[in-house]
Amino acid sequence: MTSYKLTYFNMRGRAELPRYIFAYAGIAFEDRRVEWRDWPSIKKRLVGNSRLAEAQADALVDTLNDFTLLIPWREDNPQIKTQKIDMLFQSHAPKLLDHLQCHLGDRKWLVGDSFWPMTSVC
Repeated sequence: MTSYKLTYFNMRGRAELPRYIFAYAGIAFEDRRVEWRDWPSIKKRLVGNSRLAEAQADALVDTLNDFTLLIPWREDNPQIKTQKIDMLFQSHAPKLLDHLQCHLGDRKWLVGDSFWPMTSVC
């Protein structure tokens, strides 16, 4: 059985999108939080195995960021916010996930051949 680990700073930030997706899909995952005091040593290891892998990781992050910007963070009306989020996850999320699945293909990782950024951290 596949198990997922989400590693991000001990805050919401960019990790909220995958947390929402996991929760919406009912998928269990390990929510690993990185403390700011640990960041300097971790940052040195967050690079790809090649310039191509670094570019692919940047493209992946930008793709997820574009989706995150569609979330109605500043909507004050809870009913409208819920409607907008439901619409987002019904129309845009499946397209995003299909795109990521297509990019993944038969491989295990979206970028490279291992989870290089965090192998020696957690």
